[in-house]
Amino acid sequence: MQMRARILGIVGVTMAIVGLVLAYLLWLTSSPAAVQARAEGGSSAQLTLQTVASLGPRYDHPDWVSYLAQKSPGKWVQSTNLEVPAHSLVRVTIHQYDTATGLRNPYFAQVQGTVGRTMQVDGKTVEAVPPSQPAHTFAVPELGIYVPLPGVSDDASNQCEAAPCSEAEAHRTITFTFRTMGRGKFRFQCFVPCAAGFVTGNGGPMQTFNYMTGFVTVV
Repeated sequence: MQMRARILGIVGVTMAIVGLVLAYLLWLTSSPAAVQARAEGGSSAQLTLQTVASLGPRYDHPDWVSYLAQKSPGKWVQSTNLEVPAHSLVRVTIHQYDTATGLRNPYFAQVQGTVGRTMQVDGKTVEAVPPSQPAHTFAVPELGIYVPLPGVSDDASNQCEAAPCSEAEAHRTITFTFRTMGRGKFRFQCFVPCAAGFVTGNGGPMQTFNYMTGFVTVV
């Protein structure tokens, strides 16, 4: 009797796991269409993003932090499904609207994987920032890309309260360029534990596609 109960328990757990995997795969295949980097002529492209402290009432999780991508001038979509061309220079502009949370690992405060191992913050070229300053990071570990995104001052006026945010609201502008090689699909994510209300700040939006984690697909 005990053996039968044990077998039924194992079967039940296995079916539950399979169900969760299938649900996850279904969710992935139903994610928004990829936002393509805009071609700039030759072998270069432009990708424009923003990071926000709170999505606001227009979205499913209004109080979650998130990335948004510019699909066309003036049109922002909540998507971390990004597509860039192979064998190209990709210039990335990120408008960063959130305040600083800080890094738990200072390693990610150093700019890595970009052309010249640098980025521009509000027009100033830097190689690193103090570990206490980042609000988020743009990181593609498989490509060796780690870019810290400094936060807006806590007492800055005119802070954005709901996405999409405008350039008239308080923000930092980060730009950098990276070079793509062959095709592939690579995960990108934020390494700042900024999910308020979740254990260690790493749950919720930090683990959810189209919020603070996603894919960079090189085509």
